[in-house]
Amino acid sequence: MVVLLGGCVTPDARWTVPTAGRPLGSPSARPSASSSGVPIAPADWQPCPDAYKAIFPKPPQNVSFSCATVKVPQDWNNPKGSGTFDIALVRGRSTTQRDRVGSLFINPGGPGASGFEYAVYRSVYLPAEVVRRFDVIGFDPRGIGRSSPVKCFSDADLDANFGIDPDPVSDAQFQQSVALARRLAQSCGDKYGDTLRYFSTEQTVRDMDALRAAVGEEKLTYLGYSYGTLLGAVYAQLFPKNVRALVLDGAVDPTLSTQDSAEKQAAGFELAFTNFTNWCRDNASSCPIGPDARAVVTKAIADARAAPVKGQGGRTATAGWVFTAVVSSLYSESSWRTLAQAMQDLQSGKPDKMFALADSYADRDPSGKYNNMFDANAAVGCTDSDDTPTLEQARALQAQWRQKYPLFGGSLALNLICAQWPGKRDPYPTGAATGSAPIVVIGTLGDPATPYEQAPALAKMLGVGTLVTWKGEGHTAYPKTGCIIDAVNRYLIDLRVPPANLTCDK
Repeated sequence: MVVLLGGCVTPDARWTVPTAGRPLGSPSARPSASSSGVPIAPADWQPCPDAYKAIFPKPPQNVSFSCATVKVPQDWNNPKGSGTFDIALVRGRSTTQRDRVGSLFINPGGPGASGFEYAVYRSVYLPAEVVRRFDVIGFDPRGIGRSSPVKCFSDADLDANFGIDPDPVSDAQFQQSVALARRLAQSCGDKYGDTLRYFSTEQTVRDMDALRAAVGEEKLTYLGYSYGTLLGAVYAQLFPKNVRALVLDGAVDPTLSTQDSAEKQAAGFELAFTNFTNWCRDNASSCPIGPDARAVVTKAIADARAAPVKGQGGRTATAGWVFTAVVSSLYSESSWRTLAQAMQDLQSGKPDKMFALADSYADRDPSGKYNNMFDANAAVGCTDSDDTPTLEQARALQAQWRQKYPLFGGSLALNLICAQWPGKRDPYPTGAATGSAPIVVIGTLGDPATPYEQAPALAKMLGVGTLVTWKGEGHTAYPKTGCIIDAVNRYLIDLRVPPANLTCDK
């Protein structure tokens, strides 16, 4: 019952796609961070030179870090009647900064990934031209990381979640998955009760406008990946006049139903896996499990069901863990060689490389501890979704999708935690960003987690979107290739919108 994520790449964390929305109501009837009358104090930046330690073994050169905490209402619909959340921010500033444009907010996706840590990373690994012109600002969205984190899943339950059969066939196996998902969902309900509804995407977007004001920017410049594209899209709908420039890379189509979104992701992962197997066939010297890598991986999962390999410390390489390793490797073409070697080692009774791939996806450390990525992922994703298939519908879809998408369909049909979620739902709005500045939307043809067709759909929905296409593999495109880098840099710095339907080769 692996949760497939639609998130970005480095550092070792993965981010998921959202599931459902609602039509946009009258903006005048919806409170906003800028018009609610709630005082938001300016960010009180303080030096935090150790911020790098979560990402880098040594202090990076030519960048300094400052940190701040901004308080926001727990419920923007009732700001005076609810408590507050603390939102943690970090600012990376080049020591060679010149001709400053402003602040570039950045989000890696999820929901559940740390924007704080990602901004530290990107302060070093964005194009130098951008870093010299912008402060790079990241924040952990409410419920995530350093920002009033949601934590309701035990390490043991998360191990069980990733280790359980990803595509249970018998009724007994299916009911075992249902029971585990129910335990996970109820643990959040028992701990957080009615406050679970405060972790919705729309609440986070209203936080974003408060953060924009808190750092002193009149308008928002933003780089969002994967689920971060949803945050950007909803922001543009709610606060169109506050948009300076938004880059939405690895685009999510907010208009898709939960079921349609999951099926498109199943097709996307199946396509990415086929591309991996074709690479294995054509690169025998780099892929020791070729020429039929699909048969090898399929057999490895089947063998793990019957007789899982034991690893160091007695850890068992179940079908779920093998499947998670495969999922992890498809987010970046650079991981294909690692997957091939891991599968060869597994055949020889050595699961260490397989576990390393799986753990990088799950954010599981060597001692078996997890951060709160998947707790927050459930809290946000399930709160956002009011059309999750029932358990009965999921069971029927599982059989259908297994036939259409042999490796990934059965698993992606089973959104069993959200199907049993105890909290109230708060779907995000969908609609045009009328009155917004132009927005750049990027899609990658080989993206497994946010399949390409969602990018033109998002650009069209926004009404002010300009589509950029990368003929590449893996999840997200910037800054991986020169054509994309040039187009995004010119847009962020000079507000020069790329030509309509720009296509960049690998």
